[in-house]
Amino acid sequence: MNPSHFLSENVKMIKPSGIRRFFDLASQMENVISLGVGEPDFVTPWNYREASILSLEEGFTAYSPNAGLLELRQEISAYMEQRFSVHYSSENEIIVTVGASEALDIALRATLNPGEEIIVVEPCFVSYVPIVELAGGKAVTVRALPEYDFKIQPEQIEEVITEKTKGIIICSPNNPTGTVLNKQELEGIASVALKHNLLVFSDEIYAELSYDEPYTSIASLPKMRDRTIVMNGFSKAFAMTGWRLGFVCGPNEILQAMLKIHQYAIMCAPTMSQFAAIEALKNGHTEMKKMIRSYHSRRNYMVEELNEIGLPCHVPGGAFYVFPNITSTGLSSEEFAEKLLIEQQVAVVPGSVFGASGEGYIRCSYATSIDQLQEAITRIKNFLK
Repeated sequence: MNPSHFLSENVKMIKPSGIRRFFDLASQMENVISLGVGEPDFVTPWNYREASILSLEEGFTAYSPNAGLLELRQEISAYMEQRFSVHYSSENEIIVTVGASEALDIALRATLNPGEEIIVVEPCFVSYVPIVELAGGKAVTVRALPEYDFKIQPEQIEEVITEKTKGIIICSPNNPTGTVLNKQELEGIASVALKHNLLVFSDEIYAELSYDEPYTSIASLPKMRDRTIVMNGFSKAFAMTGWRLGFVCGPNEILQAMLKIHQYAIMCAPTMSQFAAIEALKNGHTEMKKMIRSYHSRRNYMVEELNEIGLPCHVPGGAFYVFPNITSTGLSSEEFAEKLLIEQQVAVVPGSVFGASGEGYIRCSYATSIDQLQEAITRIKNFLK
């Protein structure tokens, strides 16, 4: 008997992450500069780590409540209200999750019926389409156009809405393009959601990394709170990727359905990570601002240099990625990334892994030191020659 006979057809159809392929190649080579990893180069600040260590020393090693430590949910509630002007009850409208990815997964599983459609704005994070499909839904992709700096237009959303459309996933600041949707642009999306009675799944994991204008959460707009599920977490802005801690906020009825899935599939997020997150929310904003200032200056450097060496690049409003166009080289995104890695030992991610609309681009993370970025630019320049 062939063991593959027992595999789910859904899982068989899903391709492995295209990002991981290049990570694996780079890990086998020496002297590689990686612009591929979407991970802060900063170590988690000491006071967060100390809070976690203290919790272990004091014996807090048991399960937390399924939804997360009440103190952490209270801090998240205060943070969301103070920072994004949206109130969520710490009692029943917040769940602490294993990263923002789990938050999106349980949100989709709690709301999708078989065959219902979710609009996914491309280019997008590699997990969006597979997670929709694993939840039994159908992902309908819509291309955010480079002439609009990769900002989706409301009329593009309306064009693909059918009687089966349940909702839309948006990510602002966006991975991989770094695009940030401002208040007016979000109002356009909100009007479509209200008109067609859609849910909005808002991935706001990079919300703090918004450089040029104040960040707006779509949940803060009139009539949107009760039709928006907000996914966020501590990985990016708080430099806590390995702690695997996120959170999700939304209306009570939806969150309680999500909590049932979380209870059975996960139980709870790691308790020691939650104590670190409490400290991050209470006393972490000074460290966060230092990191944001550093990312901002690196962004400016990368955009200027990439345009200078002939790889056109729009100015991303947030996150820590640039998304330059490489079509002038005559190479596909994957060919460019593979040749650059082999010939110059610089790891980037081909845009095609973020959906078909990412073809012709590469994603470069500037979450690494300025010295490394300067050397990477030199090597890319040599590669282009």
